[in-house]
Amino acid sequence: VIAVERTTKIVFGLKSYALYDNIGHKQFVQITEGLETVLELYRNQLSSGIELIRDYQPIPAIWCYPDELNQVWTNLIHNGIHAMQGKGCLQIRVSEQKGGVIVAITDSGQGISPQVQPRIFEPFFTTKPVGEGSGLGLDIARKIIEKHQGNIEFESQPGQTTFEVWLPMDNIQPPGLKS
Repeated sequence: VIAVERTTKIVFGLKSYALYDNIGHKQFVQITEGLETVLELYRNQLSSGIELIRDYQPIPAIWCYPDELNQVWTNLIHNGIHAMQGKGCLQIRVSEQKGGVIVAITDSGQGISPQVQPRIFEPFFTTKPVGEGSGLGLDIARKIIEKHQGNIEFESQPGQTTFEVWLPMDNIQPPGLKS
């Protein structure tokens, strides 16, 4: 069963990487809804030794590709849980800053070593054991954020790694939609 789950994750990652393109339509959504959906998927892992702190400031809905952003949140939350090895604190902060929405996901895991940091967004680069990671998650996340004209950055030290995603608050309706 574990091998099937690992294989499924790798195949999903490879398909997403190979087929990445502009499918889907932008939707006007509240970012926190997608975060909550992903957190629900990880509820069992979070409830057994990981403290979850939500700090959601009131923000307006934004035009985005919600399924793609959920893939970003899934990757960042999964990586945080993995880095903490099942014990620690996961904090998710959502706020409005710099003309956009900021989603910051912080874990209390071992951190990303300085030697590895320059490579973490490279396709097929992973620090996970063989069979546990495809090395595509952060590369795909970066591409999705860039597709949204956003930005993804991180800071890491032992005991605290934060990935910060900035998405523009573009309230202009996409072509073809009428008020």
